[in-house]
Amino acid sequence: MKNKILYIALSLALNVSANDIIDSPVDYVFPLMGTDSNVELSNGNTYPAIARPWGMNFWTPQTGDMGNGWIYSYDECKIKGFKQTHQPSPWINDYGQFSIMPVSGRCAFDEQSRASWFSHKAEIVKPYYYQVFLADHNVVTELTTTSRAAIFRLTYNNPTENSLIVDAFDGGSCIKVIPEKNMIVGYSTKNSGGVPENFRNYFIIKSDRPFVNYYTVLDNNAGSDSEVEGGHVGCVLNFDTADSKIVTLKVASSFISWEQAERNLDEVKDKNFDEIAEEGREQWNDVLGKIKVYDSDKDALTVFYSCLYRSLLFPRTFYEYNEDGVAMHYSPYNGEIRPGYMFTDTGFWDTFRSLFPLLNLLYPSVNEKIQEGLVNAYKESGFLPEWASPGHRDCMIGNNSASIVADAYLKGLSGYDVNVLYEALLNGANNRHQTVRSTGRWGFDEYNKLGYVPSDIGINESAARTLEYAYDDWCIYKLGQKLGRPHSEIAVYADRALNYKNLFDKRYGLMNGKNSQGKFDENFNPFKWGGVFTEGNSWHYTWSVFHDIEGLINLMGGDKQFNAMLDSVFTLPPVFDESYYNAVIHEIREMQIVNMGQYAHGNQPIQHMIYLYNYSTEPWKCQYWIREVMKKLYRPSPDGYCGDEDNGQTSAWYVFSAMGFYSVCPGSGQYVIGAPYFDKMSLTLENGHAIEIDARGVSDENRYIKSITVDGKAYTKRFFNHAELMKCKKIHFEMSDKPVVSETHEADLPYSFSRELNK
Repeated sequence: MKNKILYIALSLALNVSANDIIDSPVDYVFPLMGTDSNVELSNGNTYPAIARPWGMNFWTPQTGDMGNGWIYSYDECKIKGFKQTHQPSPWINDYGQFSIMPVSGRCAFDEQSRASWFSHKAEIVKPYYYQVFLADHNVVTELTTTSRAAIFRLTYNNPTENSLIVDAFDGGSCIKVIPEKNMIVGYSTKNSGGVPENFRNYFIIKSDRPFVNYYTVLDNNAGSDSEVEGGHVGCVLNFDTADSKIVTLKVASSFISWEQAERNLDEVKDKNFDEIAEEGREQWNDVLGKIKVYDSDKDALTVFYSCLYRSLLFPRTFYEYNEDGVAMHYSPYNGEIRPGYMFTDTGFWDTFRSLFPLLNLLYPSVNEKIQEGLVNAYKESGFLPEWASPGHRDCMIGNNSASIVADAYLKGLSGYDVNVLYEALLNGANNRHQTVRSTGRWGFDEYNKLGYVPSDIGINESAARTLEYAYDDWCIYKLGQKLGRPHSEIAVYADRALNYKNLFDKRYGLMNGKNSQGKFDENFNPFKWGGVFTEGNSWHYTWSVFHDIEGLINLMGGDKQFNAMLDSVFTLPPVFDESYYNAVIHEIREMQIVNMGQYAHGNQPIQHMIYLYNYSTEPWKCQYWIREVMKKLYRPSPDGYCGDEDNGQTSAWYVFSAMGFYSVCPGSGQYVIGAPYFDKMSLTLENGHAIEIDARGVSDENRYIKSITVDGKAYTKRFFNHAELMKCKKIHFEMSDKPVVSETHEADLPYSFSRELNK
């Protein structure tokens, strides 16, 4: 109590409200943000991940049926189990999953029969802790986790007939009950692709109370065998709870072996439930606390820290420590047990844009391990992944591993073999995986010969591929330059970086598909989703020239026309042509219903577009629209996102934008300035520096930047350099309620490749 009084007194002395000081940011995280989603409409398509940052295993309550990608939906009213999950997205689905369900009374193994009513009013959800009351079984379930293990604390309130169901799921599984050790071991092979034939997730469950009796289940048939193996197996264990209502379970798993699973159980072996929960709380506070926000808007604080939490879940750890403490991994590419780091469950088409730049800024030591994992992925499969879960998955387009690799190294990350990664980039740019179309480059041969992927050779989304390949080629060029590679080797990638120009249709001022004879598609409809574009239309993809916005401005006829085209994104009606899909896909619906014209923030291609006003003469429009998107499309509620959250990308956009800048072009070493959202923030960097971002008085009205000072000196540039940011101490934004119009000087503009070529 004395400490609290002193704390408040100190706050008053500093003229800062006690409510403004965030000592425990994890308390502001709302893991249910985005869970009010379904196939037709995504408000995030998230589930409450009870986990450690970048943890190998997540746990979540399961309201969906076994195999349903929508594991947990906010509007459901029954829980079927508590599931260990590795799912990055409902569209990618899960792998290596199993579930635990406490029950009471006579209950069948079947998930529909065992399901229990629950209420969000009797549910507590934190990143490190979950609690819920299972009404039909009169059981309180509590859950806390480490990276590879978990502890359940089950409070059975009925005096008798208290049981536990362990479901190893279908698709090939095994259960073995060892009553003399109060232990269950098993494995699950259930997956959605991207695994070798020998894939298994081995698990171990230890109880602090003996089993009175048990039965096993094989394909819905109950039996007395202690060990069963087959399509769909599980077991039901009965406890004697006469002298204690509480049963504690310690659970761990491994992709390597049962022995390794037991070794992973050491993460919770000598600790009780509360100790592990407190450790989780402290770890989350540590990683979330790299950004401290000082503001009185609790809803905005909840959105911010919920977004930061989502940004720190993926890519997932996919390595384990052997008996000597050496990092090892089961390779999701060749099925071998190999030394070193491995990470998975991320799609680079989404996350190259802001998630990985956020890691490079605030958590570079984590990304250095991820980069080492990419070295291993290349050695084990011959390609860098573009969408990994856990191995190569056929999803999305582009060759954006080039961005992931280049941005990290160009920002100074080290400790891994970047030369192997450079070799991998060259390989991926000029080859395609034999079975997975999204790995490497589909259409690379035509692209290399013609300067674009033609629209009439059976390769869908050809214009989107061309635009992304051009940016990826620029990334390869810049990395090769940094590594001192011969000009003869890298010049071709510099040339190809300009291939975006080949698809600019001057008739419309937009990007268009082009056939193999060099003719633009005549039936062009800028509102048509899909076709030559990916989950978007020409109004969304035209801006995907991350590395050369000045070149795009010149194609459009100058700043005035460029600004008018940017304006049109918001002033056009939210009309669409869905004929390519033969249905209105959820991404289209999410654009339509938010009433922001053609702006489709719920999907990734256009998320950087607002920042492009900084490349021309009207940066105040960026400042206006950034605030509009942040306050309108992000909310501290189950419907808090405006589309798929996508492995931290849409969340990292918010985190960056709240800081007042954004990585429009990863690989350039620059962050384009938007406008800060909070009164004050402090960033703690791994190099020991701390940056204070001060924007006192910023609000929905005072959203415009009047002036900027960096370490007390006037600053007129419209971007921050990464290297300078890593050394600066204070950025001060003077805000205004009116747009501030000033002259545009070329030296103040963000990077464009055309300007580099013209030097």
